[in-house]
Amino acid sequence: MYFNLVPNIIYDEKPIKYPFSESDKIIAKNFFRRYKLNDEIFSTAVFFNRYKIIDGERPDMVANKLYGNPFFDWVILMTNNLVNAHFDWPMSNYEINKILENEYDNPYTEIKYYRTVQKGQYPAGLRVDKAFFDKQHKINDGFGNISIVNGSEICGPVSVAQDFTEQNETKRRIYLLKPLYFKQFVNDFKKNSQYKKSSNYINQRLKQTG
Repeated sequence: MYFNLVPNIIYDEKPIKYPFSESDKIIAKNFFRRYKLNDEIFSTAVFFNRYKIIDGERPDMVANKLYGNPFFDWVILMTNNLVNAHFDWPMSNYEINKILENEYDNPYTEIKYYRTVQKGQYPAGLRVDKAFFDKQHKINDGFGNISIVNGSEICGPVSVAQDFTEQNETKRRIYLLKPLYFKQFVNDFKKNSQYKKSSNYINQRLKQTG
């Protein structure tokens, strides 16, 4: 359904064949005319509900669950500014395991990096290297007391598998446009996908380049 709504553009492909002064007309979808939501709109709870994608759930499945039609999967992707579902949508646990097994010898023990916990002046979540993990560090408890601790007390290892899984998990948290505003959004998208009259205008669904 999404591709039917995207307007077309016609352009010359030249030179194509003799005589070289002529050119063939090519009609293609104008994906450069992309409808993007302002990120600030997601802070408005009036329009959206937070949603966590379950394992193995596809955009069309979510669209069917929420809007009663799997062909409105493009609304799910567009309202979350997801350009490529293959890369931007979370993988299933099965897909993750297959990638890890095929690309790494031992992803469950191979260390990707080290991550700090909250201790003294160090906040939680900082990515650090093995040199930091192996060193000793001065810790200020905030009351003027200084102590020397091992890096292993400040940070811990994060395996390749853990890092890969955590990154995938962040993709599970999306926003769903509430059904109350769904029809208006689709109508607005259709309207914004129509061309306005200009020197290159052919009709509302087609224009030519320069």
